[in-house]
Amino acid sequence: MERRLSAASRRSAPSAIQKLSHLAQRVGAVNLAEGFPDFPAPANLKAAAAAAIAADLNQYRHVQGICDVLAETARRDHGLDVDPITDFVICCGQSEAFAAAIFAIIDQGDEVLVFDPAYETYETCIELARGIPVYVPLDPPSWTLNEDKFLKSFTSRTKAVVLNSPHNPTGKVFSKEELLIIAQACQKMDCFAITDEVYEYITYDENKHISLASLPGMQERTIITSSLSKTYSVTGWRIGWACAPASIASAIRNIHVKLTDSAPTPFQEAALTALTSTPDFYLSLKKDYEVRRDFVLQLLKDFGFHISFKPQGSVFVFAELPRSWQLTDIEFVTNLINNAGVAAVPGRGFFHRNFDGESYHHRHVRFAFCKGDDTLMAAALRMRKLADSKGTWLIGSSRQEDQTTSASCGSV
Repeated sequence: MERRLSAASRRSAPSAIQKLSHLAQRVGAVNLAEGFPDFPAPANLKAAAAAAIAADLNQYRHVQGICDVLAETARRDHGLDVDPITDFVICCGQSEAFAAAIFAIIDQGDEVLVFDPAYETYETCIELARGIPVYVPLDPPSWTLNEDKFLKSFTSRTKAVVLNSPHNPTGKVFSKEELLIIAQACQKMDCFAITDEVYEYITYDENKHISLASLPGMQERTIITSSLSKTYSVTGWRIGWACAPASIASAIRNIHVKLTDSAPTPFQEAALTALTSTPDFYLSLKKDYEVRRDFVLQLLKDFGFHISFKPQGSVFVFAELPRSWQLTDIEFVTNLINNAGVAAVPGRGFFHRNFDGESYHHRHVRFAFCKGDDTLMAAALRMRKLADSKGTWLIGSSRQEDQTTSASCGSV
């Protein structure tokens, strides 16, 4: 009966990246591939979830208090006037919130602009809705918005623009100038904007997250999606939300109810504890991740990478392979797994269009630094050992044999 499967399911076949993930598991590789923390979630959140289970809050439930807190946060941080009763939908993670948003606004043949490189879930959701993803390339090495390419991507069929900032996989935070270009285009073309803001609290240096909805004329056409997962280190809890004007939120809510009915009740209850964290929590979050970012940047530099873009947000480094290394991203990652026991993600899975003369699609590797000190140190030691022994074989270049990582345990 395999031939009777849907076209959508055939397009969703396992990718080369997924196969490499399985290889990494088989050899017990240190996981710098997947974007989830391997350190404990905050103790007070775990206690709140356990208390909710013990109190028998285990059935379908909508915890209105989440919406109340989110509405107050949106007013305080972004100047948004949102109604906690009508403008929020609690979903099973940002992924479901995004899918429900797409299903609520996209009809067959509608085009959706997505900045490339992009998180792979966006494409799948758009295609399941019978829409057409249209990819707008960001310009390396800083992944800047090319206004001309962006504006030329609009057609009479453009229905929405997807914006992920801070950005996965590059770590880019879109500037206010770039956001204004996006906002003006959305208003001129009368289209929606769907934002993925899961890394909203994870920015570095002087970079600050700005919600697209906060710009003039954008709240009425923007669907914000976000979640607990990254900020509070609970990616398995699957608590996310969509925020949109009441009529749009109502459409998203109707689809959410048909898809999953309710987000996990005990974790909704615990979300109230998470979302009312003190300012010190968010300051510590940034500081801790900034140290981890800098550790991995130094590790990669010492291994031979040329880092041309320092992540401004999120939990990833998107590093370009040196041109002297005669390997593609998949070959490099395969060798890194087999010979160093360290897993990363080939960058090609995030690119969706081929452009003449642009070979960088097969030259990037994503490393996740949302890992504990022991994990990062183990990765550093394994990569240093490889560099000391057969590093030249790994990268296929004439790099110096004595080049080793100078990253030290004390820097994490």
